[in-house]
Parts: sequence; C-alpha cells; structure tokens
Amino acid sequence: MDARTGVIEALKADPATVSVRRSLEVYYGDPAREAAMDAFYARFVQPGDLVFDVGAHVGDRVGSFRRLGARVVAVEPQPPCVRALHTIYAADPGVTVVEAVCGARGGRVAFNVNTANPTISTASPQFIAAAGGAAGWAHERWDERIDVASVTLDGLIAAHGVPAFVKIDVEGFEDAVLSGLTRPLAALSFEFTTIGREVAQRCLGRLTALGFHAFNVALGDAMGFVFPQWTSASRMGAHLRSLPHEANSGDVYCRSRPQPAR
Repeated sequence: MDARTGVIEALKADPATVSVRRSLEVYYGDPAREAAMDAFYARFVQPGDLVFDVGAHVGDRVGSFRRLGARVVAVEPQPPCVRALHTIYAADPGVTVVEAVCGARGGRVAFNVNTANPTISTASPQFIAAAGGAAGWAHERWDERIDVASVTLDGLIAAHGVPAFVKIDVEGFEDAVLSGLTRPLAALSFEFTTIGREVAQRCLGRLTALGFHAFNVALGDAMGFVFPQWTSASRMGAHLRSLPHEANSGDVYCRSRPQPAR
C-alpha cells in the first residue's frame, strides 16, 4: 500500500468525511481510469502550467493535473471535500486549496448540500428546481444549506496567475462562474446537464463574447471527444439541445484557438 492509498483508506474511515466515502471509492484506486484521464488532459496541460479546478470535490482531477506536472488551485466549498483535499495533498506544495464557491462576484453565498449525494451539491436554486420531478432526479434531496465564501475567476487570476486550463464542474452554476471572468484563456471546460440546457447555452454565449472560438464535448465521464474536429459555438449549442434526456451530463471543452481533436 503506497502512502496515498493509506491516506484514502483513512479518509474513508474518518467520521468527518464519511459523506464522501463513495466518491473516494469511485474516483481513486483505478489505474486504468487515471491513465485515460491523464492522456485526455495532456492535450490541455503541460508541465509547469497553472490549472484551476473549480468544483474540485475530492480531487481526482487535481491528481491528474499534478501527474501532468501542473500547479493546481482547487476551489471547493464543501467542508468534507475540503478536508479530503487538504489531507490527500497535504505534502504537495503544488496544490493550493481555496474553500469557496466560484461565482459572479466575491462575498458570501448560500450553498445547498445534498448529504446523500454530495457530488450534486450546488449554489444554484434553479438547478434544484429543474431536478424536481425530472426523470432520474426526483429522489434527490438538498437537505442542508451552508454559508460559504465566494470568489471569482478574475479574483483567482489576480491572486494566483493566469491558468492554462480551467475545469468547471459546479452543478448548474457554470454560467455564474463564467460571469466572473472578463478575459479569454487558452482553454477551459464546463459541465452541462440535460436538466439545465439553458445554462450551457448561456455559457456558450459568454465564452464566444470572451473570444473562445473552438468547442468540443465529452459525454458522461468519457475521456474522449464526440466531434473529430473542433466546432463552432452554434453547432455545439445545437448538439446539446438535441441530446436525449438520458444523456444526463457531460463536459464542453473550449479553446480560444482551434486545434485538432485527438
């Protein structure tokens, strides 16, 4: 058992992180999944780069970005996840953990916690409303609310530098995150859900206004693109509108410069 495996096992048994035990079981300990993730993100992340992981959860993407040689700023508001991040990466000076929501402005924000399924906790009341009664979502309950700090992408850039890549996974709050960015970056990704397609459309509009011109998409947790070549925002918007409800979610990848999909 290596040191990190021992840390993960200890976190699974820690009462303070029991709510994210399933996430720790799913997202750590699968070498094939880690290798696929590293190969996928290598098209965006090079050694020495800075990466922002917005909605870092328990940090499996943080691990991938570190294996690729990047410094990482991990933004996460949920206390059990923050504890896990601090514990897993305690000895790693290349990881900075920011306990906050990333949104349209700095200050404080109400954050809705799904204690049974923390991966879908959210700062967006609209996301919760959209989930109500939707097929596959009706059993979900956001049963706790906490008051957390809020930061912006612009504020993170001012504090930490310009990232080469930003990963945004914040359960229907992606458009708010992008509202706090006022400059183009080399590349970023944002999650979409089929219960919140209008959020994705607003994200595409915002990114186009910021100077992003090339788009692609990966469905679910797939480490591969749908389109063989980067495409336009309008084509991406049409594709997201056409997806069946059962597609559920995925990530849209965006570049300010078109490059071949690999």
